[in-house]
Amino acid sequence: MLIDSYERVVDYLRVSVTERCNFRCQYCMPEKPFTWVPKENLLTFEELFEFIKIAIDEGVKKIRITGGEPLLREGLDNFVKMIYDYEASIDLAMTTNAYLLKGTAQKLRDAGLKRINVSIDTLKPEVAQAIAGKDVLKNVLEGVDEALKVGLKVKVNMVPMKGMNADEITDVLEYSKERGMSIRFIEYMENRYASKAISGMKSKELLDILAQKYEFEDEGFDGSSPSHYYVMQDGYRFGIIEPYGDDFCKQCNRIRLTAEGQLIPCLYFDEAMSISEAIKRGDIKGAALVLKEVVRTKPEKNRWGGEEGESSERAFYETGG
Repeated sequence: MLIDSYERVVDYLRVSVTERCNFRCQYCMPEKPFTWVPKENLLTFEELFEFIKIAIDEGVKKIRITGGEPLLREGLDNFVKMIYDYEASIDLAMTTNAYLLKGTAQKLRDAGLKRINVSIDTLKPEVAQAIAGKDVLKNVLEGVDEALKVGLKVKVNMVPMKGMNADEITDVLEYSKERGMSIRFIEYMENRYASKAISGMKSKELLDILAQKYEFEDEGFDGSSPSHYYVMQDGYRFGIIEPYGDDFCKQCNRIRLTAEGQLIPCLYFDEAMSISEAIKRGDIKGAALVLKEVVRTKPEKNRWGGEEGESSERAFYETGG
């Protein structure tokens, strides 16, 4: 079992398989040029899997595959199958923009994937194009439909932004609710790569808008999830992620691995340790020691809104958010 110095059990590993992305979302990397880390710098799926086996043996129970956009990396279904075949009980999920999902959902489901998270920030094609930098909505919605059809559970993420998609908060909730998908509204997370024109919304503003149409009760936090949950009269639950809130980090059980082998203890910290050399030379004990050290030094909370006003130089597209 992996336990950090604040007595939190760390049993959730997010694995970024690529920093590449086919979107240029305003809140992530709108100005990022199409230049990327050379493929030879990335760990192979087999190398990533060697570390994942160590993590599972040490107590990791949940793995989320992220990017960039993970579906841009060929052979992803084979990677999923490696993990599933090693430990079928793992809660195996993926975060995707769903643009390429229609043609891959069945293969991923057959390989052992159980759930996906999809960003749906709007149901208007022109707004989607403004956010993502290209015409994407048709492909995204078709990908979501296909995921549901093949039996994948789907969770929707929405980042409400003033003057852009704030008027669609209830529309996206209803879209999700009608299809049996849960939804989480995410407060915009400040980062140096995002558009400076973005104006995010705080949870109180979101709740005020939702309260105009729905009655709901505060359910608080659910285990180690970062979401603050609310339940509507018909039993439907929605969540709000407040990265600036005091409770955001209290139950954090996550660490992150980049495609280059950097093991990161916290989303908004630049500190990391590499497992790449150890894995490449087959040093399982060495990689396990790095894992334990990263967990041991996991910070109590992120640096958002800290007294020093620190801001991460690491991009979200490298760590999967």
